[in-house]
Amino acid sequence: FFVTIGNVHLRSGTDLSIYADSANTVTETSLALRGFIYDRNGQVIAQDNRTYDIVCVLSSARQSIEGQVAYVKDKEGTAKVLSEILKIDYDKIMGYFSQDIYQTELGIGGRRLSQATKELIESYHLPGIEFTDSIKRIYPNGQFASNLVGFAQQDDNGITTGQMGLELYLNSYLSGTNGSRTYQTDKDGYRLPGMKDEVVSAINGDDVYLTLDTSIQQTLEQSMSMTQNQFGADNVWGGVMEIKTGKILAWGQSNSFDPNVREISDYTNAGTQIPYEPGSTLKTFTWAAAINEGKYNGSELTNGNSYCYGTDSQNNPIRATADNSLGCVYNADRYQYGSVDFDTGLVYSLNSVAGTVQNEVITPDINLEYLRKFGFFNDVDTDGLPEATGTLNFTYPSDKLSLSFGQGSTVTMLQLMQAYSAVFSDGTMVKPYFVDSIRDGYDNSKYIYKANKTVVGHPITSDTAKQLQSILYRVVNDDKGTGRGYRIPECKVMGKTGTTEFAIDGSYQSGKYIYSFMGALPADNPQILVYYAIRIDSSVPVNQQPQVNLLRRIAMQYGFAQQTAETPENTAETVSVYEMPSLINHSLSYVQDTLSSYGTELYNLGDGNTVIRQYPQVGHSVTTGQKVFLVTNANTIYIPNMVGWSRQDVAGFWQATGLDVNISGDETSVVTSQDIPAGSYIEKGTAIS
Repeated sequence: FFVTIGNVHLRSGTDLSIYADSANTVTETSLALRGFIYDRNGQVIAQDNRTYDIVCVLSSARQSIEGQVAYVKDKEGTAKVLSEILKIDYDKIMGYFSQDIYQTELGIGGRRLSQATKELIESYHLPGIEFTDSIKRIYPNGQFASNLVGFAQQDDNGITTGQMGLELYLNSYLSGTNGSRTYQTDKDGYRLPGMKDEVVSAINGDDVYLTLDTSIQQTLEQSMSMTQNQFGADNVWGGVMEIKTGKILAWGQSNSFDPNVREISDYTNAGTQIPYEPGSTLKTFTWAAAINEGKYNGSELTNGNSYCYGTDSQNNPIRATADNSLGCVYNADRYQYGSVDFDTGLVYSLNSVAGTVQNEVITPDINLEYLRKFGFFNDVDTDGLPEATGTLNFTYPSDKLSLSFGQGSTVTMLQLMQAYSAVFSDGTMVKPYFVDSIRDGYDNSKYIYKANKTVVGHPITSDTAKQLQSILYRVVNDDKGTGRGYRIPECKVMGKTGTTEFAIDGSYQSGKYIYSFMGALPADNPQILVYYAIRIDSSVPVNQQPQVNLLRRIAMQYGFAQQTAETPENTAETVSVYEMPSLINHSLSYVQDTLSSYGTELYNLGDGNTVIRQYPQVGHSVTTGQKVFLVTNANTIYIPNMVGWSRQDVAGFWQATGLDVNISGDETSVVTSQDIPAGSYIEKGTAIS
């Protein structure tokens, strides 16, 4: 509560009665809770946490009701109790108590106390010990789609406001309205008898449910951190989406930040706000245009060496001999493939063939028409997020030729994911979105907003989409396909790779490239789309292991794994995915029998024998080796040894217990220490770091 009193200044103890009438008005502000942000399964992404700071009144001059003590009179006894509860050195507390001041706080150990700790201290009825409350916005997963979710912070008036991301764009829904209690006191601060309080109740904010899947999001974060840390990438960005609905399951970038710490170097959302030359992932749409126009023969042979060009009367590029050309376009590493068929030109990602498809099978204008149908160079316009539209360069023959293989013009990741939803489906293009619903903060069955699938076009036919998919299948599964490094043992994957020089303000940066992959799985019935891009020095050797980890996690979680899939000889132990059963109200012996074949690690976080809470929750996926947390006591929590745990493990512990867990360190770190010893039992509401 924030307290404004007309007569007594609580901090200084100054008596202001000579300036006031005999009656004073006191207004206490009751802080509203900001709405929570959840993932698609109801796991918390952002929440308000009410905490308390202890205040110790030391002055014996403080007014009190006759016969009662309103200050810390028994300093030794009070210090002993507080030392035991707050784990603050007794002598340090006595040092605070020895000061000749009106009141004191107890440093960091007396701040951000939980409700349970406050109530425990209050149970001792210690005179002079009081509390002020505050609300802190916390993000239990740390770095977690942070440039999308954003953060909110509290101002000097105790009002929490979104500062960036969805926290900002949805602030009007998330924000609550503070309440108040107003009453009259006499000059000594006592309530006047017979006077009614004027009470205005606080109204909490609405809750927001996102389409994100915590498990997939955490895997994406880990993959991006691995890419950056192992290979020294300048930037990494990626996204995962349901192809048929447009629901974004994961979205992120690295560098990013932990919103609890806010060491922010880049406030932009890379996937929506940073346009870049996509490279060969755009070739798919050149082929799409040619196939859909009915002018494409995939088995026809063409020149796979280079494409030297001149110009026609309409300033379009046309094939020319090297001696009479304006310039030549080469394949990667200037490799010459001789005669290849058009399908293989896309499988091998040949710039020379892309130029031929655009300029000889169709025309540059037709290619551009289709790119616009696929939504490029226009806003996607989803969930109020700021976005760039990209830049189209289509003036000179070189501009038009470069467009056929994804260079010279810029797009965003969001545009690419929207466009590929048509390629990986039946030609139906859907809008990507992040906000699934907004619900009443007091009753989550009441919907204020519910998102629906939005079809934004049908740029190609179903037959065209199927033909493209057959080619993109070969990109990954042919021995010479450019995407062969993205194969996984669980199921077949299709997709398209991309490589392009990195440009800033139209100038290419020497040695800097963007490597990307747009994939879909399972290939025989695409359900999930995955995009992953890396900006890195071309001299650095990289591999696809981080991306493969992400693809495998998706395949396992969504049940795409095939029993007959070929497994490489060096594949690690078999990992299975199960649907989490309900363990609530069951005994521990029942749990052990039920999960015995799952290969999970069970943690009983209480001293009871009946499960009252579980994580993962009912119906969620659980994999071999994953930690399963069980709460068996409503009041106390058992603290296990967390050393060696991942951030994801700690987040699962937090989800099960609801404890305030403070995590420091980067996303790939494991737990090296914990402030509450393993084997301890603590009260619900206690914080652990």
